[in-house]
Amino acid sequence: MTRAVKIDEMADLYETLGVDRGASQAEIKKAYRKLARQYHPDANPDNKDAEAKFKEISAAYDVLSDTEKRKQYDAGPQQFYGGGPGGAGFDASAFEEAFRRSGYGGAAGAGGFNIFDLFGGGGGAAYGAGRAMKGADLTYVLNLSFEDALRGVTTRIAVDKDVGCPACQGSGAAPGTSPSTCPQCGGRGVVSRNQGFFALSEPCPRCGGRGSVIETPCPRCGGSGIARATKKYTVKIPPGVKDGSKIRLKGKGQPAPQGGPPGDLYVKVKVAASQVFHRRGDDLLINVPVSFAEAALGAKVEVPTTDGSISLKIPKGTPNGKSFRVKGKGAPRLKGGGSGDLIVKVSITVPEKLNKEQTEALKRFAELSHDDPRAGLNAGQ
Repeated sequence: MTRAVKIDEMADLYETLGVDRGASQAEIKKAYRKLARQYHPDANPDNKDAEAKFKEISAAYDVLSDTEKRKQYDAGPQQFYGGGPGGAGFDASAFEEAFRRSGYGGAAGAGGFNIFDLFGGGGGAAYGAGRAMKGADLTYVLNLSFEDALRGVTTRIAVDKDVGCPACQGSGAAPGTSPSTCPQCGGRGVVSRNQGFFALSEPCPRCGGRGSVIETPCPRCGGSGIARATKKYTVKIPPGVKDGSKIRLKGKGQPAPQGGPPGDLYVKVKVAASQVFHRRGDDLLINVPVSFAEAALGAKVEVPTTDGSISLKIPKGTPNGKSFRVKGKGAPRLKGGGSGDLIVKVSITVPEKLNKEQTEALKRFAELSHDDPRAGLNAGQ
């Protein structure tokens, strides 16, 4: 018997999918997929309203995704539905066809709707030969000195990881034998379970989703096809790399089960602190002590940089904490464009001990000075 899905004649199909009347087919399809994920009965098992909403949006999509049906609907909804209270129905075959056109149906068989595809999960192709699973990613922490991080280095790292078993070449089967096609799923890795006009795909219980079975396991790896080894890789660290940066080595992670693509290896850089510089973005900051006399009279002082020292002019009357910017003497920019700047902050030092001559000179200076450094404190009294 044909099942009919009712459409409310008063409902606007464009509003049902949340799109404008001039929406493209791609926009209609995108809106439908989003709503289908949200209201699918399997995602809302105890919500009858969600099930009704799911049927409503699916019915709307069946009309608006078909060019001819959409033209008829746009010409006049009443004529399209054929009039009559309660709205006209359409049979479930059209409903299922909407799933197939949307890209969700078909994996579970003719007229089937693969719920694993709808929610981005692992049915059908994710388990069987259609699309093998990717191996796990690995992270390796590389310790660098502050100087090496600025200069950039090329180094070798040793990583303990899984590799394909050398005895069975990663097949998991004993040498001289090979895996055979799973008799239960026929190599697909999934089996289908019918629920009404939905067909739900699930991993094959016989092969665990591999699509093949191993009758005689490899004695070295026990049938896993995996062995443990230490692999060495060359890593190029670019100049100016920052603490916490990650460098990706594609395909150097863990091998995938059933021959899928390997994961990636991420080299995470841990940069040691410098005793001289502090990094702020691409700029380097440094505190430079100067004497009271140098700050008052002006002077030229030697300032260290990452590639030697430079002479920096300190103007007369430089106050404590004054900063000077030296262009291009900071850290190299990772994306090119030269280097950051060196920010030099002046710290005026005060001697803890004075000899007799220094004491007399400072007393004489105080007698000759007419400036009151605390004059501003009394301004509001």
